[in-house]
Amino acid sequence: MNLQKAQEQLLYWFTQHGRHDLPWRKTTDIYRIYLSETMLQQTQVNRVMEEYYPKFLKHFPTLASLGEAPLEEILALWSGLGYYSRAKNMHETAKICKTTLPDDFKELQKLPGIGRYTASAICSFGYNQCVPVVDTNIKRVLRRFFALQPTNDKTVWEKAELFLNRSRPKEHNLALMDLGSMVCTPKSPECDLCPLHAHCQGKNDPESFTQTKKKEYISMELFFGVNIQNKKVAMTPSQGSMYKGMLLLPQIDPIEENFLGSYKHAYTKYRLTVNLYKSEYIPENVVWVDLESFLKGHYPSLVKKGFKFFSKAHQATM
Repeated sequence: MNLQKAQEQLLYWFTQHGRHDLPWRKTTDIYRIYLSETMLQQTQVNRVMEEYYPKFLKHFPTLASLGEAPLEEILALWSGLGYYSRAKNMHETAKICKTTLPDDFKELQKLPGIGRYTASAICSFGYNQCVPVVDTNIKRVLRRFFALQPTNDKTVWEKAELFLNRSRPKEHNLALMDLGSMVCTPKSPECDLCPLHAHCQGKNDPESFTQTKKKEYISMELFFGVNIQNKKVAMTPSQGSMYKGMLLLPQIDPIEENFLGSYKHAYTKYRLTVNLYKSEYIPENVVWVDLESFLKGHYPSLVKKGFKFFSKAHQATM
């Protein structure tokens, strides 16, 4: 295997086909790169690029502005992205770092929510350091390229270090990322279009070198009460692992004659059936939210989906 030749062909392909127009690739602002890497975890590129990334930067253009903002405002803008711990960790990191992030790999990993991947991405894409980066796409490319049977991450990172183009490390990492996203896909990879095809040790059976875990989902049924008094809606902080600390409608013991409707919702590993009821129940930890503010939908998608039922409940009280 000629690694140098493979590196050259990979970079040539990247020059021609890479995703150079992504906004976080056209900046050297560490905060913007950090934001993109955080948002892109568990979220499709197009959703981040077209909606959440520009909207978030409009409200919080700097790390300092993020750290000074109330958490509630940050979570409101994060609504719909899911995995709200990402936003909370960013907020905590911003309060610690104030104006910028450290440029040291180990120091970055001491910050809330920043693990090995995010630290390496910041060092590579932000500080242009000579470090490998391994995300899900790159991991798949490397496993096929080196014909690695499902193995631990340590081996994959070692291969990433071995293959790293030390003269152009940033472009190399981005090229591998794009290759995994666009060509070396989980199913039906387009090996005939791959710049690494001539050197790939797993090209004859690429899918055998892809480690996939079958997703296991938890089905759950929720019963929420809609209680509107004096143009305010009763809410309560979530106590469970879902939406921890965020405001949701109170969970109640259902009374069928007060049923308003139901809908389906997916959240991380949960598949939810949400049942809504008109209710007069007031929990001990109630938070009364102005109805006008509530209807603007600055809450999790779980709550937003119930908008039509909230409207009906509001009309019923008028």
